Formats: sequence, C-alpha cells, structure tokens
Amino acid sequence: MDMSAFSDDNFNARDWINTTFRSPEVKENRDVFASSLVMKLQLYVQQVNSSLEETSQQVLQSLPRVMRDTDILQQEALMLREKMKTVREEMSKVQSDTGESLATLEHIDQLKTRLQKAKQALHEADNWSLLAADLEEVFESGDIESMSSRLTKMQQSLGALTSVPDYEERRLQLEGLKNRLEAIASPRLVQAFTSGSIDQSRVYVRIFVNMDRLSQLLKYYHKCQKGILLQQWRTIVDIEQDEGVVHLLKSCYEMFLAAWNDQVKWCSQVFTSIPPPSILVDLFSDTLASLEPSLNSCFDGPLKEEADPLSLLLELSQCTQQFVANLQATIESSSQGKYSVPDEKILTLARSVYHTWIPYVKQYSKLESENLKKQMSSNIVPQEDLAETVQSLGLSVTSAVGTMTDAQKRCFQLSHGCAFIGLLKAIKSYFNNYLEQFQTALKRLDKQKGNGEDWNMFQMCLSLLQGVGQLLSEVRHLDKELLQSLLNSTKTLPDEKSSPFTNFRLLLLDETGRKEFDLLLKSFQEGQEEYVLKSVLGAIEKLCGDVHRTTFAVILAPITVQLNLVQSAPAWCASVAKSPVTLTLDLPDYSFAPQEYITQIGQYLMTLPQHLEPFLLRDNPALTLALSVAVSEEAGGSADLLLAGVARTTCLTYCDRILGISQLTSSACKQLATDIDYLGNVLEDLGLGLSDQLSQLSNLLRIPADEYQSQSSGCQPKLVAAVRQMREITTS
Repeated sequence: MDMSAFSDDNFNARDWINTTFRSPEVKENRDVFASSLVMKLQLYVQQVNSSLEETSQQVLQSLPRVMRDTDILQQEALMLREKMKTVREEMSKVQSDTGESLATLEHIDQLKTRLQKAKQALHEADNWSLLAADLEEVFESGDIESMSSRLTKMQQSLGALTSVPDYEERRLQLEGLKNRLEAIASPRLVQAFTSGSIDQSRVYVRIFVNMDRLSQLLKYYHKCQKGILLQQWRTIVDIEQDEGVVHLLKSCYEMFLAAWNDQVKWCSQVFTSIPPPSILVDLFSDTLASLEPSLNSCFDGPLKEEADPLSLLLELSQCTQQFVANLQATIESSSQGKYSVPDEKILTLARSVYHTWIPYVKQYSKLESENLKKQMSSNIVPQEDLAETVQSLGLSVTSAVGTMTDAQKRCFQLSHGCAFIGLLKAIKSYFNNYLEQFQTALKRLDKQKGNGEDWNMFQMCLSLLQGVGQLLSEVRHLDKELLQSLLNSTKTLPDEKSSPFTNFRLLLLDETGRKEFDLLLKSFQEGQEEYVLKSVLGAIEKLCGDVHRTTFAVILAPITVQLNLVQSAPAWCASVAKSPVTLTLDLPDYSFAPQEYITQIGQYLMTLPQHLEPFLLRDNPALTLALSVAVSEEAGGSADLLLAGVARTTCLTYCDRILGISQLTSSACKQLATDIDYLGNVLEDLGLGLSDQLSQLSNLLRIPADEYQSQSSGCQPKLVAAVRQMREITTS
C-alpha cells in the first residue's frame, strides 16, 4: 500500500478516499475492500507509533552527550575570542612601530618606477632614431610587409614619447609615412578585394589594423564591392531588359541575396574582428540607393505602356515584399545570435529598399481612380429603356461596393495602408461618378412622370429608391470597414521590438505625406470625425431625399388631381348652393354619400398595397432605410413608412384645399364631413388614421350653428375661425 500521499502538506482525507475507491478492485466487493483498507491503515498506525517510541528513546539517551558537546563548543569560542583580541593588539603595535618604514619603502618604489619609465623613454627615443634611419631604403624596396613592420614599431615607440617636446612633429611624420604606405598598398589592396583573394586580403587587413586604419580599409572594401554590384546590375539590365520589368526586378533582388550570402562567408574569414552583417548592411544600403539605371527609371516605361499599371505595380510590390522577407531572414541567420546590427543601420537599409516606392504611393490615388473608372464603364452600360436602366443600377450596387473592397485590398497590398488618403480620394471620385448615374436616371423619371395613374412609373421609382437604400446600407458598412482598417494600421506601427522594415509610415511616405496621414489618423482616434466617407454618405442621403420626392410626386399625382377638384365640388359650388332645392337641408347624416373625388382617392389608396406587394414579399431593409432617411423616421417597415407618408401628405393637402372653400351651407357641411369620414375609414383600413386637423374639421362641420362657440373649444383656433367663416356663423 502506497502511503506517500500522507506525507503531502496539502493532504485531504476526502480526496484520498475518493481516489482510492476509484480503483477497479473496489467494484468487485466494496465492503471487503473497505475492511481490508481499514486493517492496513491500523497496521500502518501501529508501525508509526512504534517508530515514534523508538526515536523518542534514542533522543532521550543522546541528550547528555549533546549537552556536553555544547559546553565544550562554548568554551572553545571564548578562547578563540581572546586569541583574536591578542592578535588585533599585536597588529596595531606593529603598524605603529613600522609606519614610517613603510612610507620610506613606498617613496623608494615610486623613484624606481620613474627611473624605469625614463630608461624606457630613452630606449624608445633611440629605437625611433634607429627605425627612422634607413626608412627610405625600406620604402624604396617596395616590401609592404617590411614597411608595415617598421611603422608598427615606430608607432609603439611614439606611444612612449608622449612627453618629449617634439612629440607632435614625430606624430605628423608617422602619419605621413602611413599615408605613403597606404598609397603604395591601395592598388594591391583593391586588386585583392576585387579578385576575392582571402589570403592577400588578410595580409592587408593586418597591415591596416596595425596602422589603426581599419575604417579606411573598410572604405576600400565598400567601394570595391559597390562597383562590382553596380556592374552586375548594369549587365542584368543589358541582358534581361526584354524579359519584362518583373523579371528584371526579381533578377536584381536575386543578385543582392546571392552577394550577401557570398560576402558574409568572405568577410567572416577576412574581417575577423567586425561582424559581417554590420559591414554588408552599409554596403547594400549605399548600393541600392545608387543603382544606375535606377529602379524607378526601369519601372516608368513599362507602367506607361501597361493597360493596367496598378496591377503591374502590385506584382512588383509583391517582389519587393518577398525580397524584404528573404533579406530579413538572411540577416538574422548571418547574425546567429552572436551580435545584432543596430536598428539605425537596418532602417537605412530599409529606406534604400523602399525609396523606389515613395513616388508610386503618391500616384496611387490617380492610378486607382483610373482603374475604378474603367471598371465602372465595364459594369454599367447605359440603357435606352428607362426601366432597364433602373434595374441595371439596382443590380450594380453590390458589385460597385465590392469594387471598393477590392480597392482597399490593393491599397494595403501596395502601401500597407500608407496610401489610405489616396484611397479615400479615389473612392470619393468613384462614387461621385457612380451617383451621377442615379441622378441621370432620376432626371429621366422626372421628365416622364405625368399627372395620372402610372403604375410602371411607380414601380420604377420604388426600384430606384430601393437601389439607393441598398447603396446607402452597403456604403455605411464599407465606411466602418475602412475606419477599422485605418485604426488597425496603427496597431502595426513599429515599437521597440519590431523590425525597422515594418515602419512603413516612415519608409513609404515623404514628410508631407506623413503629416497628412497623422492628421487623418488623429482626427479619428480622438473622435473628431466619425465617418471616413462622410461626403459620400451625405450625397447618398441627399439622393434618397431626391428619389423620395420624385416617388411621392408619382404616387400622389392622381390624388393631387382629385384634391384639386375639392373647391369646385358640386355639393358646395356657388351655383348649387343658390338653387331653390333645399330639401336636403334637414336630411340625417346617413343620407349623405361620399362624392366622386374622394371615392376616387379612396379607391386609389386601397390599390397602393397591391402595387407595393412586389417589394413586400420579403423583408426589404434597403427600401426601409431609404424611406427612413428621406422622412427622418426610424421605426416601421417600408410599406408602413411609404403609406404613412402618402396618408400624411394626402391629409395635409386635403386640409389646405378645404380651407380654400369660401362658403358652405348646412347640407354642404354634412357632405364635406362625410367625405372626410370616408377618407378616415379608408386610411383606417390601411392601418392608418386621419390627421388631427382633418378630424377637427369633421367635428367642426357637424356642430350645430347655435352651439358652435361652446362645442368648438379645444380645437385649433385657426380651424375654428376658418369653419366659422365658411359657415357664416356670427359670434356672440
């Protein structure tokens, strides 16, 4: 039985029991297992008790011996303390007795050191004279090794002559000799570097290191390798320029990567005291910035000839991104964790790689605008038939907004979001042209609409309004995506741990571009702006209102025609009012039937849902959005908004026409009230209701003349006065 669990400081009896009883043998006979377990625990307790008793006995037996040892240790500690005190007193005595002697010895040692330095200085001065005596013969011999050895010894001698009066003259003499040696060695040095000879290069590295001119040596190497790389580039341009600019760019990058790998191995064997990546980063930065012909001049010609220059730029950009990724990996593998290149040097290299792309990031807006314009021309083909034009516009919305999403992807592929301002300009230009298509269709609808019922025109107006609503919805969603992508771009801005190769804001934008980008970003981060496509959204919302007005004009045209007959209706026309027939004056209200003009309006209103049905077969958020924007309402479906608007306008116009009636007889009042009630019943069947003004007019028309003043309280004073005048009721 395993008892190790009982030794745990966090032992829990319940957990131990639950764990023990999960074993397979418990399932066979739980009671027997429990009895056996209790027996084992009792035996284990007995063993522990026996062990405790035995240990206690041993401790008690050893206590006297432990006490004796403790007393002995205490006595030895006291004796040691006394001895330490004695030694300290003796040391103090010796120090006081010998202090003066030690000071004398120290002074003598200083004199000895000065004499040795003076001797060495005399020796070096004599050595300098000996070394300089036959120096001209050494230089005339042309033996670089001998010259270097002689100058090295003179350098050592000069180090010991810093206090002599002519030190500066000697230093200048030595520098002149070093210059002579460098002039003699430089042709051979350049030959060694150019040919790639490791043995010869090592010799010259040792010579220049001994002369303290390693930095000058690196300049020779830099110049030689730069010349080699530039010559290789010119050869590539001459041979492969007919293969296409993409192939040319790939060849250029392959040349640099191959050169890096070769030179890392070469430098590690020649410049043993300097990290190869540090040398090569400077070399590649300078060479990439000095390519002749430049990459821009290689790009410009093909871009002008290309039918789709933006696609070509994207392909070239992918080549650059792949080169940067390979170059980063190569630099990291070259370092191997032993040393790292300073970020300042890496940033300089990154700028040399990306400086080619700065002018194209500036041109992105123009290139994208031209690209989008071509796509619009291919997607939207003007139709002679107006219905086909409206249908084509509605079907084009999704592809039009999808085109903007593709443009956003191209922007981030090319510039990592740095050309975001150019993207917005291109998108706004595109939508301005796109909305002109809707405006043109709307103008055609305005010209063709008439004054009577025209259900085809009604359907076209609603279709166009639905298309504008869908466009508004998708552009709002696009605006959120653009804003989120802009804010996300700030999360990828470089920090202390990121590579300088990812500082695209600094690499792809000039100073003016960075200021504009930072201002735009700041305006959204601080909440100064809410929409990136604010002007576009405003234009679409205005278009919603314009299409809505035309739609309502088409819907209300038959109603307006009938309402224009209100003031000349037979029931209160002057000729009828003055006729001798007055039998209807005392007829009850139910004897009056609505007149033809109002029944025509009622019948027309009842047919509206039928013609709205194609738009109501399923939820129509696009039409609902367009209507809600146009009428500034937020609730209800498209049918509710449309019918409510028609009812509201009908009631308002009807009320205005009624107030234009000059005189009403008693029977005419009842007739007019009947007409109003009929309209109210029609609107009620449609789930709507009369306006408050019409309801009050109906009530005012039914009030007996003698009770008019008392029962008209609570109604609008303007309506009360107008009905009083029409009914010619005198005030008391």
